[in-house]
Amino acid sequence: MATFTAIRNKKQTAGAMLGVLTYVVQAKKTVLDGACLVTGSNCVPQASYLEMMTTKQRFRKADGRQFYHFVQSFSEDDDLTPQEANAIGLELAQRAFPGYEVVIATHIDTAHLHNHLVVNSVSCENGRKLHQNRETLLAHRQLNDEICKAHGLQVLEAPEKYPKKKRMKPGEYQAGLRAESWKLDLIQAINEALEYAVDRESFIENMEYEGYEVTWTDTRKHITFTCPNGRKCRDSSLHDETFLKENLEALFAYRRAVGFCPGSVEPDEGWIGELTSGLIQLGRAVERSDDLPPIPTPPTWTDSKQRRREAIKKMAMGQKFSGSQQWEQSM
Repeated sequence: MATFTAIRNKKQTAGAMLGVLTYVVQAKKTVLDGACLVTGSNCVPQASYLEMMTTKQRFRKADGRQFYHFVQSFSEDDDLTPQEANAIGLELAQRAFPGYEVVIATHIDTAHLHNHLVVNSVSCENGRKLHQNRETLLAHRQLNDEICKAHGLQVLEAPEKYPKKKRMKPGEYQAGLRAESWKLDLIQAINEALEYAVDRESFIENMEYEGYEVTWTDTRKHITFTCPNGRKCRDSSLHDETFLKENLEALFAYRRAVGFCPGSVEPDEGWIGELTSGLIQLGRAVERSDDLPPIPTPPTWTDSKQRRREAIKKMAMGQKFSGSQQWEQSM
């Protein structure tokens, strides 16, 4: 179903706006057959940050909220091309935010097409500051439904309620093979966020860019993820020990010690495997610095867990198993 979601970017600075713009236009997410699926309303995408900042300075409104960030998602069942998805996003931007600079970036790297809309908080026509609340969000969603229906797309008619699940069921597994599982989308989003995260804060920020809310506090045992469709999922329900709170904390401690470079691809043995193989380096780094946390206990990483992880990763990417790859019944 076509949906329209507001992303809560708590950090409202010029640097944060630049970070969001840089994130949403990444080539690996927006380039298809050499064509970039990024357009602009009232701005040129390549110069959007400078144009937005110039608008703020021109009307002397460079303080306070800097931008708004929305995600427009489409159903996998809709017969929609990435180019059509971008055109629909541009139409929505022009009608919902007339007079404001908006960057529309179509992401093609997940199971479902979706647009990121980054909106300047100041109008380039009259300098009016954009204010959003529950009523305006509902109006945007109604407009989104109207536009999508006009293009023959499905829209979300009523909120759905989902039962709580602790284990991956056969039906969810089959859905995963068709790249339709929300939980597998979450796993893929986490893996991508980890590629660019050096600490907890940057990880949470990366997840928020993709529309996920992360509740990670020192007083709670588990991390809770809230998906764009409203579903909640604990770290312990993701069928992968990599994403447990204690393991991610150990991973970020290790990265801080060895000078992790954002954008590094996931090692074949997984992030936990990387952590385990690098514990000696971490120990040496700790010896040189008194302000780092103690060396974490090496996590266990059996062949069975590695096979299970590889199976989930393939499912998350929409791949089918070969005859030699069997699903672990213990999941």
